[in-house]
Amino acid sequence: MPSMGERAYVYAKSCGIIGKSFIGKRMAALGSVSRLSELDRLLFPHAVQNLPERELLRDFEDRIIQQTVRQIISVVDSYAKPPELLVRLIRTYEYADLKVVLDALGSGEPHCPGFTELGHFRTLKFEAYPDLAAMVGGTEFEFLLSENIQSDKNTDRMGLQMKLDGHYYRALWKTLFALSRNDRLPIEKILSEEIALRNVVWALRLRTYYGMSPDEVRKKLLFIKEIEKKKKGEKNFEEAADAVASLSMSLDTRSDWTGWKRESFLNPEKPDEHWKVDPRYFQNAASEYLYRLARVSFHLNPFSLDTSFCFIKLKQFEEDLLTSVAEGLGFGMSSHDVFTLLEVKL
Repeated sequence: MPSMGERAYVYAKSCGIIGKSFIGKRMAALGSVSRLSELDRLLFPHAVQNLPERELLRDFEDRIIQQTVRQIISVVDSYAKPPELLVRLIRTYEYADLKVVLDALGSGEPHCPGFTELGHFRTLKFEAYPDLAAMVGGTEFEFLLSENIQSDKNTDRMGLQMKLDGHYYRALWKTLFALSRNDRLPIEKILSEEIALRNVVWALRLRTYYGMSPDEVRKKLLFIKEIEKKKKGEKNFEEAADAVASLSMSLDTRSDWTGWKRESFLNPEKPDEHWKVDPRYFQNAASEYLYRLARVSFHLNPFSLDTSFCFIKLKQFEEDLLTSVAEGLGFGMSSHDVFTLLEVKL
């Protein structure tokens, strides 16, 4: 486990980076931005790109992601031996890149899509594209070789992406229990909420966009705590309970959802408009809630690992916010409209 000296240094470094980030009070500075070029000057005053707006958007998003990754890695590398949980959080980017690469393979794309550079934390050999065996060989992703992605254009891409998400969360949950109880408990609370809300989003999306039946959706959910508690002869599917409860509720009858634990995340009713569940609204509201959990927890236990966990979550929230604002500006929206759409409260 990291020493107290390491923990103190990491906390101080994390606070310094967060203090300059566009979260909390500094988020308000984004509210007056009306053009992508203005946002670029605000975030990168010493490296402004003189590009047309269309080209600037992709370039800006790439720079935001790379900057976030560099800052996260700089904090995690401050530990002499970084805890595996934090390493797993960095590899969120590798999972995201892998999904894009698998989509490209399934579509027969001849060239590898771009990927985020993770330095010594990267395990996949994306440069070997389109040779999947060479890309994933010797890694935890070798199970993908049985999916026949390159030879079967009819591969269930949605199912494959959900399988990767399940693989990620199970691995992350396993590393959580390698930590001491004091380090683990604050992180467990936030991670449990994240998985529970992710399950609900999956359930809402699968029913709304893919017309799946409740029984079909139930098979896709992530039942995580069972893995840790099987040895005790217990079964606890707490992280899927809210999603399972939602399966009996009508997607277009608001009264069905009254009293549901996650009711506050649902889109509000509007006058003269028939209500139906909006998965995107729920996802945005859940993201805002998780951000606030991480923000409150960041300073509660300065010398525990949940400080680093929350730091990473806050930086990733900022990254999502900035890229969403950039995309909104690219579509002619105001930054205020983007905040409203994302359920972000300044």
